[in-house]
Amino acid sequence: PVRLLPVARVFGLAARVADALDYAHRQNVVHRDIKPANIMFNADTDELKLTDFGIARLTDTSRTKTGIVLGTPSFMSPEQLEGRPLDGRSDLFALGVALYQLLTGQLPFRAESMTRLMHKIAMEAHVPLRSLRPELPELAEQIMSQTLAKHAVDRFQTGAEMATALRSCIRLVARKEAIAR
Repeated sequence: PVRLLPVARVFGLAARVADALDYAHRQNVVHRDIKPANIMFNADTDELKLTDFGIARLTDTSRTKTGIVLGTPSFMSPEQLEGRPLDGRSDLFALGVALYQLLTGQLPFRAESMTRLMHKIAMEAHVPLRSLRPELPELAEQIMSQTLAKHAVDRFQTGAEMATALRSCIRLVARKEAIAR
C-alpha cells in the first residue's frame, strides 16, 4: 500500500507552494512544469523550494509562443496541452494535480495513451477525491474541483486565493481530528 503524508501536512505544503506561485505570477512568471518532483521539501528545516524554472516564461504575450507544448503531460492544464497562451492559473491546475496525487497516491487523470490522457484532461471530470479518501472534508472536494476546472476562468484566479482555501481546509481537518481523539 502507498504511504501517504498526513492530510493537514499535504494541505499546508500545497498552500506554501500556492503562495510561492502567487509571488512568481505577480512577477509575470509562469512556471509551466509544476509537479511533485519540482517541489523540494526538507522536513528537518521545514524549508520548501519550488525548482526547475527551466521552461518558465514571462507572461508578456510577445514572449510566449502558442502552439508549443512544454511540461509534464499528466500535470498540464487543458490550455497548456492545446498550446494556448498560459497564465498563472495553468500552474494552479498543475498544483491541483500534484495535490490530488499527494492525497490519494494516484493521478486524477490516467490513460493508456497520450491521446487518451489529453482527452481526459481536456474533457472529463477527475475521479472525485472523496471516492478515494471519504474522510476528507467536503471543502477538500470543492477545492479540488475548482483547481482542476477545465476552463481557467473557473479556477482559483491567484495562488493567494488557493492558499487561503487550503488553509481553511487545514483548520477543518484539525477540528475533525481533535473531535476524533
